[in-house]
Amino acid sequence: MTTSPDHVDSREDLAAFVRSLRRSHARDGGSWENADLRSFLDALAAWMDDADGWYCNTGRELPLGGDWAFFARALQAATTYE
Repeated sequence: MTTSPDHVDSREDLAAFVRSLRRSHARDGGSWENADLRSFLDALAAWMDDADGWYCNTGRELPLGGDWAFFARALQAATTYE
């Protein structure tokens, strides 16, 4: 089970990480600052806009070669996929 984004190295790891987030939300989503979908997606977009700052502040380099389209397709597909 992948519980840290630092251990996501594959598509399968990403899927496992998303499942761990869902379990965390089911268990104690009330403690999440962005517990509802609207605020979660707003925070996700805001973090993406400022990701270069987060990476800089943590002494890491923003991965420029990521497959951003894959993540966007996954988010869009989740609106209708069963």
